[in-house]
Amino acid sequence: MDLAEIFRVMRRRWYVVLPGLLLTAGLIVGVTSMVPVSYQSQSTVVLLNSQKATLAYDGNPFLSTQTSLTGMADSLARSLNSDDSLKELRSRGARGTFEAKIADNAQGPLMWLTVTGTDEASVLASDRILTTYAEERLEQFQEQQSVAPKAMIRMTTIVPPQKPVAQTRTRIQYMVMAGALGLVLTLVTAFYVEARTRSHPPGPVARPVEPEEETTTSTPPAGESVPDETLAIRRPPSWSQSAGDGPVAAEPESPRPVMAVASAVEPLDEESTHGHHPRTGQRDG
Repeated sequence: MDLAEIFRVMRRRWYVVLPGLLLTAGLIVGVTSMVPVSYQSQSTVVLLNSQKATLAYDGNPFLSTQTSLTGMADSLARSLNSDDSLKELRSRGARGTFEAKIADNAQGPLMWLTVTGTDEASVLASDRILTTYAEERLEQFQEQQSVAPKAMIRMTTIVPPQKPVAQTRTRIQYMVMAGALGLVLTLVTAFYVEARTRSHPPGPVARPVEPEEETTTSTPPAGESVPDETLAIRRPPSWSQSAGDGPVAAEPESPRPVMAVASAVEPLDEESTHGHHPRTGQRDG
């Protein structure tokens, strides 16, 4: 089946396609209302070596990078994603979904702190709360281990919390899925109706039988005479033929049917026949 045939079937079964398209539009609108637009804000922080460890580099922390800093960043990210940290963030007024992880393709102890939610202003405020809490959580780890202040690992913000960006990818995916589902159901229904119609073709239309005209013979009322409509073939009387004439050859009968033949000879006038012999024509004495 080619594309032209599909369009022909859809055109013939428009009464199935049209409700299907309306249902598909309803599904897309429903997905739009059920899946709101989400916003995402992200900040980037980096862990720096302690002041004591940077004395050899004249106090420049960016010149002193150790492998241990990356391990500390991974530990801090796992702590920020824990349930205890989530409860603490909620108590501080943060809303949305939180995520802390090592930055992709990072060449140092860089971390991404991400907040996702449906309210743009709330997402930005929550990301700021998360960034501040991450620095506090790093200090708590080291204080629990009784680390001297000059030997503590520090944190600084490389990229502050950014303006929330609308995340429409998930919403568009759901809308596309709903639209595809509606179109597939519409086409399947249209072709099902087409197959059922072809397998059960309509019977021949019965033409109304026109009643035959019946020839009715009207009976005249009593006392009235019926005009004689029969066709009579008159023959001359036998006495009017000359003796010398031979027998008259009989004419072939006409192929058309004769309705009635009058075989009686028309009677002669009373005055003309009175006293005359039918053969000789002499008057009786």
